[in-house]
Amino acid sequence: MPKPMLDARQQSTVASLAAVGLAIGLVWWVVAGGQSGRLIEIDQAEPVPYEFMVDLNTATWPELAQLPEVGEILARRIVETRETEGPYRTQQDLLKVRGIGQIKLLRMAPHLLPLPDDTAVAGN
Repeated sequence: MPKPMLDARQQSTVASLAAVGLAIGLVWWVVAGGQSGRLIEIDQAEPVPYEFMVDLNTATWPELAQLPEVGEILARRIVETRETEGPYRTQQDLLKVRGIGQIKLLRMAPHLLPLPDDTAVAGN
């Protein structure tokens, strides 16, 4: 009969370690949801809000297109107006862009970085 690779004490140690490993795996499986699982159905997942800020004087049109109610065409107009009339001094300067009114500006404002003249106006 061949000699075993491990003696009885070593076999007992390996068996104990295997049992502990299985117990840890079982606990993890139960915490992870067991048989029911907790997989996220991407169509049913709650949207994760993200906040972003845009500098009107440096943003490219794809960045501006991320603003609420601003698509590619309006974003390109914002950039075109900036290139033809110079940098925006205040957020109110956006009203010069065709397609932007007070309501749209108010919806965009939380995502616009302050401009130097905006802070001076706010202080008065």
